[in-house]
Amino acid sequence: MTFLTVYTDGEVPQTLLETEDANEIAAALKEIDVRLRHWDVVEGLEAGAGQERILEAYRDEVARVVAEEGYTFVDVAQLHPDDSPEWPEKAAAARQKFLNEHTHDDDEVRFFVDGSGIFYLHAGGKVHAVLCEAGDLLSVPKNTTHWFDMGTEPDFTAIRFFHDDDGWVGDFTGDTISSRIPGFDAIAARRTAR
Repeated sequence: MTFLTVYTDGEVPQTLLETEDANEIAAALKEIDVRLRHWDVVEGLEAGAGQERILEAYRDEVARVVAEEGYTFVDVAQLHPDDSPEWPEKAAAARQKFLNEHTHDDDEVRFFVDGSGIFYLHAGGKVHAVLCEAGDLLSVPKNTTHWFDMGTEPDFTAIRFFHDDDGWVGDFTGDTISSRIPGFDAIAARRTAR
């Protein structure tokens, strides 16, 4: 289930809202033109399934979004823990790539097949931290300032949609706000403790 935390964007951010209520989340995200939809999760999809298998499993849903929004490129991003000695460094490098505030010249649209991650959307003097889990489809309009945190132990699979075959291209703002807002691990722990 999706979890939303809204913060002020000042030097010492204050928590304005914490909720799992679907109506409250939809209303808060509507204010910043962000859409959150839900798809049924395909049961029996093996862990670590390849891109072709995942896209086939969600063929109808993907085709509907492509037709509605005109996306030309769809792929799968996934990161799962492994026992290799390189895993901690690989996980840290993957996480760091998305931790600083940035924008895109394209929408950022993700469907979480499994696992979780938080999109931090910085708009209107607030930061909306949207913890997405399996079944969540988040559509963030182009030019929205944001960042993404997958936590210190990344474990997720997401289908990504693009209008451009270049895929993910970030324009970093240089703002340090992401260092002032609680990260994935802290928000996930607070949510569990509720």
